[in-house]
Amino acid sequence: MGLKVSPLTKIISLSGFLALGFLLVILSCALFHNYYPLFDILLFLIAPIPNALFSKRNFESSDFMSESNSNVEDVGNFFTGLLVTSGLALPTVFYHCHLINQLSCIMSTIGGIVIYLSIVVFSWFFNAGWEEEDDGLFGY
Repeated sequence: MGLKVSPLTKIISLSGFLALGFLLVILSCALFHNYYPLFDILLFLIAPIPNALFSKRNFESSDFMSESNSNVEDVGNFFTGLLVTSGLALPTVFYHCHLINQLSCIMSTIGGIVIYLSIVVFSWFFNAGWEEEDDGLFGY
């Protein structure tokens, strides 16, 4: 038997994980008095949007493009991959151009990865809950 974790515990743990990511990126800016790594937060926050817009769930009820739903989903995956790759490469480009130092680059990259992963895990946890059709958000 698997351990059943309540949705409130999931929300609290994922918000702590998200706060850790923001802390790393903000510390990478504040410790070195250089605020270029804040652009990394923006890229990682908008990265999941194309997948959400072009997912299968949004096109299931429409009759047009009924056979080519995978193409629309591939477009969303492409733009999400583009934004995630840009978010990973941006601190490296800033470091290469001598706009930030090496420690700031490392902290910003790790913080961005933590931010993106917390958003993805959050959507994964709660999209799985909708497919099971529980009685409510908290399973009453």
